[in-house]
Amino acid sequence: MTTYGVPLLENVTGARQELTVVLPVRLLRVPDWPEGPFPFELGSRRTDAQTRSTYFAPASARALYGAPGRPRRWHLPLDVKNDGLHLLGMELLRAATARNPEHALVVLHLSVERPLLPILRALAGRRPNPADEPLTGPFDPTTLLAGIADVRDPDQPFAIARPYTIAFITPTERHTPALRTGGEGALPATADRWLWQLASRSTPEDFPLPPETAAEQLKDAVRISADWSALVLRQGAAFLGHRPDTGAGDFFEFGALHSRTVYLDALLLGSLQRDHIDELTDELSEVFNSSRLARRVATLERNIAVFRSTYWRQHLTAHGAANDLLLAFQNQHRLPARFDEILAEAADYSRLVQTQESQQISGALGVLTILGLPLGTALSILQVLDDNSTAHLLIALALSVAATAAALTTRYGRLVLSSLRGGGRNA
Repeated sequence: MTTYGVPLLENVTGARQELTVVLPVRLLRVPDWPEGPFPFELGSRRTDAQTRSTYFAPASARALYGAPGRPRRWHLPLDVKNDGLHLLGMELLRAATARNPEHALVVLHLSVERPLLPILRALAGRRPNPADEPLTGPFDPTTLLAGIADVRDPDQPFAIARPYTIAFITPTERHTPALRTGGEGALPATADRWLWQLASRSTPEDFPLPPETAAEQLKDAVRISADWSALVLRQGAAFLGHRPDTGAGDFFEFGALHSRTVYLDALLLGSLQRDHIDELTDELSEVFNSSRLARRVATLERNIAVFRSTYWRQHLTAHGAANDLLLAFQNQHRLPARFDEILAEAADYSRLVQTQESQQISGALGVLTILGLPLGTALSILQVLDDNSTAHLLIALALSVAATAAALTTRYGRLVLSSLRGGGRNA
């Protein structure tokens, strides 16, 4: 069956199908699970935190896995099968922010033995029948995480309306729309349309991609090699093979491992960056909601510095594909542009605080001048005259007060008082 010339995936079961689901949760307590990311194994290769840390730059590895004695990630092996889905295990990644210290991400690792696209569409909320929802029954995160974490309400901060999904599928010889012509020839346009359907979790009936903008929408597809490609969108990512999967021992075993581990981690880092930028944007919008402008701007600048030092990376590793996936995620969420806007706005607020503090200092100096000049002049005259009379001192003080009051009624005096009042309100 085809629509708009693109074969639908709704009835296609690939030779190899893996699904990773990412959900925001509220961490109730540190789980008593083994520390580190889920250690998938392939032959002698074990993808634990130590192995993955060699792939990433140290700063990125600390954000994803934590440091000695300060873990950020835990995993739990499982073996749950139901209705063509196989839950292999779960991960928890602590994703605390300044305002949400309990924020975390849960990752579900599944293998799929029936058509993958209907499951993705259900996770995207495109199926009205509740019975089609995959994350129910034995796969319900509420049950799986009971006592450890609460699945966030979609209306709460940082919640995404639907889970983020990462789909991996390899074709058989029958799946010609995904295959390179002649095995090593050009990639057909239908391959990228399949990628789009998997990453967007939609069919052409759900979202008909306009032919006029299709090339622009698909230009960010990542060609990992001649064998497979990836596409990252706002609510999902997909990996698609371009030659028949021969089964056990095929390279796609390694590809599937990478999609579940280091490529997943690149997208998780992007999610951490998105959540922190969302929070910084929210902080900026509330700067003037308090009378303590200087203190709020100082806190904002500190939070920006912590985010920049801890999470803001656009280069993860010397291996190009993970960098490309992170950049694609950042571009989908406009993270570089949004962070530049945050820096520019915070700089404006900092200049405003500096201006107000300068005005306050100038106002204080003006008051000292207005108060001190008449009094100092009167006392100097008495001292020169060697007049020690108490009555004369009191008269001098009274005349000084009168002169000061008169000075405060002038334009200069009013400006001084105005500067003091303005600085006091926003200190």
